[in-house]
Parts: sequence; structure tokens; C-alpha cells
Amino acid sequence: MRTLKYAILGLVSEQPMTGYDILKAFEGPLGNFWSAKHSQIYPELKRLTQEKLLDYDIAITGTVMEKKVYTITKEGLAELDEWLREDEPLAPTAKDVFRLRMFFCNRLTHEETYQLLKSQKVKHEERLDFLEGEYQAYQEKEQIEDNLGDFLVLSGAISREKAYIEWLKDCMPYFEK
Repeated sequence: MRTLKYAILGLVSEQPMTGYDILKAFEGPLGNFWSAKHSQIYPELKRLTQEKLLDYDIAITGTVMEKKVYTITKEGLAELDEWLREDEPLAPTAKDVFRLRMFFCNRLTHEETYQLLKSQKVKHEERLDFLEGEYQAYQEKEQIEDNLGDFLVLSGAISREKAYIEWLKDCMPYFEK
């Protein structure tokens, strides 16, 4: 499944966008749970245009600079809506390099493992602080309703980080002196 396809269709369904706008969207709230690179986005835009799910107009900026502004077609909206209604099967467990490292922690000293756990805890606490800062932007019910999808995913990301931090805390006593 080309999941990036649906991420792009979803973004463009909200407003017309350039490839650069789409790239920047992955650096915003969307980037808290999904990522895409320039080298992935532009070929996908080409495929979506060929499949007639997106269309584009050429906009001129300055005196010579051309840029494509993408809009979603009726076919693109229909395909996005069909995908949104699918009941997603449970995905395989996400790869987690740090947990893989912990799986083999018997090869390290207790102090080395403890330092790794402590470092990860700090990183996840920093991410949690960032996410909770983003969450504070939703002070009023209207703001939540206007951005419900982002709010729900952000709430899930906060829960994920809290659980990860708790797991790290639970591991640390096994390696303390």
C-alpha cells in the first residue's frame, strides 16, 4: 500500500498545495507521527497526477519562477474517502532501535545500560514537553473541533511518550548500583 499517497491526498484535500508546501507539512504536526522526504514526495505527486487523483495549475512567482499548485480531483477525493473508511488491520510492531539494543543489553555493563536508559529518558521527556506545548494550543473547544484529527493524534503521541518514559523508569532500577 502506498500510504504516502493518502497522506498527500489528505493534505491537498484541505487546500491547494505546492510540492514545497507538502514537504513543509511533514515538518509540522503531521511530522509528529509520519515522515516523508523530498525524494519520496515529488515522485508520488507525479504518480498521483498520472492516476488523475491530483491535478495542478502552474503559478508564476516573481518574473520567471514557475511552481505547480496541486488540487485534488473528484476521483482523488473518492479514493481518499474510501481509504479513510477502511478498518485498518493491526500493523506489525513498529521497529524501535533502542528496544532492540536493550534486548541485547546483557553484553553491556550495568553502568553502560543505565546511562543509555537515562539518555533515552531525557530525550523522550524533551519530546513529551514539545508535544504538551503543542497540546496547549488547543485551549478552546472550537480550536479542538476545527483541528480534531491533529488533536486526537497529538493526544495519542503524548500518551505514547508517557508510556515510553514509564517503561524506561521501570527498567532503570535493574541497572542502578
